[in-house]
Amino acid sequence: MIINTKEMLKKAQEGKYAIPHFNINNLEWAKFILEECSFNSSPVILGVSEGAIKYMGGYNVVSNMVKALDKDLNISIPVAIHLDHGSSVDSCKKAIDSGFTSVMIDASKFDLEENIRITKEVVEYANLYNVSVEAEVGHIGGTEDGNSNELAYAKVDDAVKLFNSTKINSLAPALGSVHGLYKGEPKLDFDKMKEISLKINAPLVLHGGTGINDDLIKKAIESGICKLNINTELQIVWAKAVKEFVNLNNEYDPRKIIKSGEAAIKKSVKMKIELLGSVNKA
Repeated sequence: MIINTKEMLKKAQEGKYAIPHFNINNLEWAKFILEECSFNSSPVILGVSEGAIKYMGGYNVVSNMVKALDKDLNISIPVAIHLDHGSSVDSCKKAIDSGFTSVMIDASKFDLEENIRITKEVVEYANLYNVSVEAEVGHIGGTEDGNSNELAYAKVDDAVKLFNSTKINSLAPALGSVHGLYKGEPKLDFDKMKEISLKINAPLVLHGGTGINDDLIKKAIESGICKLNINTELQIVWAKAVKEFVNLNNEYDPRKIIKSGEAAIKKSVKMKIELLGSVNKA
């Protein structure tokens, strides 16, 4: 059941749990994640970066692939197709036009007023198609390709102003998490997290879910986080399983090679949705 994120995040906010956002990189990853979440009756957000979209062939390829899997696998859980870190209005519009049900516009590299202007333009377009919108304030450290980006903590007043000015559906405030692997312990600002959550009364998003220990994730959910983004963790466990398979087998069939990481991905997905409390919430 392909939907936007509005209802699932609202239910998560009310129920004090979080929706898992798993990034997908190919057809197999989407299939593995959908099957495991469906088996455990967990809503799921399938996030796709611009880099992954380009790798897989384009916005329409990704959108139609997920919709076809949803249909042919008889998936009954709520599933959102989400553009992760859309870098421009144009990118978000392409995602919406191709059938994505949710987009993140990341204009956090600009000053607040420009962030608001760009985000408002995306929201206005998304509302025409009943697509949910996430935005970022402050700057979440790290990048998908592993290069370092400086973390800039969000200011409470900026978070409130961005939310009230744009009417986005969810907000990702930079509060100490980073993309990729952490260098040292994550330092999450739970006081700001709680304050922002209380002031805007809307779902908050935590990026950089890999490497944050379980207790901190639980505390983040208690502090207003309703969506957790996970990518690197699945990449690591999949790569480890595939390397072991290739080392032990003289295999050349790409289907068998890619599939050799299935159990590892599904195990990681199950552990994460149990931690987030989204099992049996579909």
